[in-house]
Amino acid sequence: MTTLDEVRAFVRGLPDTETAAAVQEAATSRLLHLDAERRPVITSGRTGQIDGSIRPASLRGLTGTVQQPNRTRSRFDFLLTEEATIQLRHRQDPDNPRFKIPGSMKRFRLAKVPASCIDLDDPTDS
Repeated sequence: MTTLDEVRAFVRGLPDTETAAAVQEAATSRLLHLDAERRPVITSGRTGQIDGSIRPASLRGLTGTVQQPNRTRSRFDFLLTEEATIQLRHRQDPDNPRFKIPGSMKRFRLAKVPASCIDLDDPTDS
């Protein structure tokens, strides 16, 4: 088995950023695979709530439906419920809203919510 010192020496010897990035992607993929058993499977269509660790704080506790993931499945679009859309609209500073929500929009889509900030409503199905 390769030691950690050997791995570090190998990484230090990589010739360029593309090669280092490829190694980083491989390591991330392996970590996700190793961690898969301990985390719920987040897929499009599942319902959930945004947890208290997200920033900005105005997003905390909002509910909705998980939408499409990014390439690494580390972030997901999140379609807010009608009630959560109203809550977000009222939580923002009206003079400087971070999220532009048209008055006629019933359900607002948040882009790139971290998977670690999504608590699924149905974790037993994981």
